Amino acid sequence: MKLKNLCAITAAALAGAPALADINIGVVASLTGPAAALGAETKKAVSLFPASVGGEKINFIVMDDATDPTAAVKNVRKLISEDKVDAILGPNLIGTATAMADVANTEKVPMISVAPLDVAGDKRAFVFRSEPSADLMVQRIVNDMVANGVKTVGFIGFSDSWGELLHKALVKATDSKITIVASERYGRADPSVQAQILKILAAKPDVVFIGASGTPAAMPQITLRERGFKGKIYQSHGVTSKEFLRVGGKSVEGALIPVGPVLVAEQLPDSHPAKKNGVAFVQTLEAKYGPDSRSTFAGASWDAWLLLQNALGGALKGKAKPGTPEFRAAIKDGIEKGKVVGTNGVYGMSATDHAGYDPSAIVLIKVENNHWKLVK
Repeated sequence: MKLKNLCAITAAALAGAPALADINIGVVASLTGPAAALGAETKKAVSLFPASVGGEKINFIVMDDATDPTAAVKNVRKLISEDKVDAILGPNLIGTATAMADVANTEKVPMISVAPLDVAGDKRAFVFRSEPSADLMVQRIVNDMVANGVKTVGFIGFSDSWGELLHKALVKATDSKITIVASERYGRADPSVQAQILKILAAKPDVVFIGASGTPAAMPQITLRERGFKGKIYQSHGVTSKEFLRVGGKSVEGALIPVGPVLVAEQLPDSHPAKKNGVAFVQTLEAKYGPDSRSTFAGASWDAWLLLQNALGGALKGKAKPGTPEFRAAIKDGIEKGKVVGTNGVYGMSATDHAGYDPSAIVLIKVENNHWKLVK
């Protein structure tokens, strides 16, 4: 299936509908700052979004949050008050997503986060996500540790909400099965982690889990290898970009990572539900941006669009017009009722589940010869 066919489903169903007003969609991403590598992947996906749905023109308004929650809030307020957006896609980080979610929910504008934001409870009524939770991803790592007889693990992660989320997920998943013998933190912009790594090595863990993301996640693994650590090193799903491989070089060879399946789409068994759409997306993306330009972040951003596109189909069939509260409410209802097969898995939202991700889609990969290799 070609990628354009995925976008054509809604359009074909609505081809005979009369023209309404333009649909405005806000996109907030970290195009600059420490998380710029993640924002760049969202920008790639946005460049593949269609110009219309069902004959209605779509305007995508992309704004940079500079990896700053304050800037993210300013962006979302502008998008809602001035640009009159019907929905919002993004951002890339939990910290910025949390700040934006409160505004989106208060203003009743549907938002699909590509960060694994907590979307439980009434507080997140208008907020959804296309990224699987940290709990699901870390559980996949711990399952592999248990299967390989690991007894102890050392943790080093960011000293922010992402690092804290991953650490909590590790504590929850290991429970009584594996002992966490060291827990260290560092800042995204820190120039060194030598002191933290020495403490971890002193604890002599069987394996190490690095709870970070983007290119800054390479530094602990580089330091561990420089200091002679021979054990397995697990990274979070937040590292899966070409820039991580470039920065880490030989030191990140063998890193084990839980991911959405789009990163290794061609390597998936034919029985995997996301293989067909994943391969189509990767082929289109790499035709534009070159070999190995894929990432799970681009895939999550594309899947956010698929969720929104599916909901737009139903909203456009109703009486409400784009730019109105009624239209935004119809989009929200459509996301809750939709089931979408994306590039990174299968999503089935509901009024009580705004994550809706099937965990069976998650796969484990490793870095091999500077490429992503499916493990299982």
